[in-house]
Amino acid sequence: MLQATGYEDGPALTVQSTDGEIPQGRELSFAWLSGTVLTGLTSVLLMGAALYVSFQGQDTFSTAYAALNLAAPRVEQPLATDLTSKTSRLRPVAATRSDREIIEAATRQIVEGREIIRNQPFVRISATLATTATSLSADVPAYDPVAILNKAQPLTSATLDIATDVYGTDVDGEVTVNQSAMPESFVPTRSISDQGAADFVRAMVGAPFTIDGGSPALAYAALAPTLQDLADSRSDMVAGVAENVTIVPKTTLASGESLGRTERFLTVRELGPLADTLVRNGFTQAQVGMVQRTLANLMPTAGLPAGIRLRILYGPHSSGAASLVPYRMSIYRPEGAPGERHIATVALSDNGQYVVGLQPDWVDFPAEDVEQINVGNLPSIYRSIWETGRKHDLSDATIERIIAMFAYDIDMTKRIAAGDTIEILEAGDTGEGGEEELLYVGLTLSGTTRQLYRFTTDDGVVDFFDPDGETGKRFLNRRPLEGGGTLRSRFGYRIHPIFKTRRLHTGVDLAARTGTPIYASGDGVISYYKWQSGYGNKVEIQHVNGYETAYGHMSRFAEGLGVGSRVRQGQIVGYVGSTGQSTGPHLHFEIKINGNLVDPLSVKLPKDNVLAAQYREEFDQTIAQINDLMAREPAPVSVAQAN
Repeated sequence: MLQATGYEDGPALTVQSTDGEIPQGRELSFAWLSGTVLTGLTSVLLMGAALYVSFQGQDTFSTAYAALNLAAPRVEQPLATDLTSKTSRLRPVAATRSDREIIEAATRQIVEGREIIRNQPFVRISATLATTATSLSADVPAYDPVAILNKAQPLTSATLDIATDVYGTDVDGEVTVNQSAMPESFVPTRSISDQGAADFVRAMVGAPFTIDGGSPALAYAALAPTLQDLADSRSDMVAGVAENVTIVPKTTLASGESLGRTERFLTVRELGPLADTLVRNGFTQAQVGMVQRTLANLMPTAGLPAGIRLRILYGPHSSGAASLVPYRMSIYRPEGAPGERHIATVALSDNGQYVVGLQPDWVDFPAEDVEQINVGNLPSIYRSIWETGRKHDLSDATIERIIAMFAYDIDMTKRIAAGDTIEILEAGDTGEGGEEELLYVGLTLSGTTRQLYRFTTDDGVVDFFDPDGETGKRFLNRRPLEGGGTLRSRFGYRIHPIFKTRRLHTGVDLAARTGTPIYASGDGVISYYKWQSGYGNKVEIQHVNGYETAYGHMSRFAEGLGVGSRVRQGQIVGYVGSTGQSTGPHLHFEIKINGNLVDPLSVKLPKDNVLAAQYREEFDQTIAQINDLMAREPAPVSVAQAN
């Protein structure tokens, strides 16, 4: 049958083949067969060895995490931001402080004629201003100096009814004190005889005593200055205060440069949920969910224990991004704790997911919380206060008020400097449903500290004053247009953009889109309201005490105004344009004092409101009480947060 279908008989397989020749037909060669087998075995061994070396000697891979939990070599290298390391671009490190504490003090209130003394919780925040802008402040409103004016208006006692009259000692619970007139017939019991009192006074007056470890002095004698005190005074030294000085940072950022990477090292201060720590350090809610799912089997369900160290790397999500996102987070055990120091690492993948990653190169953790400073990442003062406030659970209304109180005296569009700090004191929630109310703010920028204390006058108006009794509000706004504009040219000599000659620039140029509203810098009367050569459409406003402001290159004037019209601060007087000798839409803004041109951005402006002299003694007492609260030790219920 097979033969019928075409099959034929063939010779049997044979191992006899010509030596050195390729086997033909049905011939077999043991040499060729053994060579093929040996080639396959060699390939398998080489591939296995390569895989073994690439996995650093691991021979079991039971779980994904076990494969990634590798002991990183402890290399002798400085911190990535150590100034002593050799690098072409130095990145300094700044110590960060972030404490939110609860302190308690007995306060005294008068309620319906009764004096009530009870314990009042206060929230005290001491922190360095955020040097990295993250998702915490990505949705804050755009900086608008005119809109901020409304946030700094004085409050009323109905809105803010908080007691800051600190009692001299602690009390348990609530104590009510009723005061009544002492009967005229009442005679106190004598506790010492007249002779005994006289002997006591005579002994005290005649006895020497020592003041602060110095030489003995009589009780009735004034302590005169010593020769050493007189020698320390130097009459040849002249002291003074520099005014109207603009400090320009040494390092500036090119306008087209994008954000760079920065790294943060911090310590978890107390047991708490992982999500809270992540949110305070720039993770969005969606990112928090991804991280928690990734670390579900690696971290304790109770949260991060106290002492855990975190190392977070930030970077831009895309070119031109205004905020940084967490690229990688590594979690470490405290030094000396049992087990491997490295617990887990999560990293952002290319598809936007957080996955378990390898431990980064080892560096020794600094003793304090620090953050790498990348000059290109430093946010504006405005953005940094928002970032810091939200990090410490301040309400948006409180953050807006803090910014508004300082906006008159500080250019909020400037970048912060490493080490700038903020201190805040709020009256805590007493459990009666009330909100935390702001009592004190201290802002330190480039070594200069500005302090504002809450104070209530007899008419029930509540405002914030500096130690000299002045509010932070100025009677002139330095950037009087919607959004504040973009500073294009400062006051001083420059090469004129049209005539190409060196000329004095008599004001500042604030660029904005055509039609952007321009506001009156302060209350005053319009003295000029028409076209002027070079300035185009121009408005001049006469203010009190010899102050004048001018607004040039406007596209059009506001309707219903003219020479002699009285305007208030924040009222629209025109709109941004490019009339006159101008190369683009912007506001040319000038300030004159007694006819002399000054720099609008740096001139020292008078305060808008000064505390009346009749409140000076009471205000000094308020300052002393608040300073005492800021210096007190935290209560046992301290809630210091991680970073």
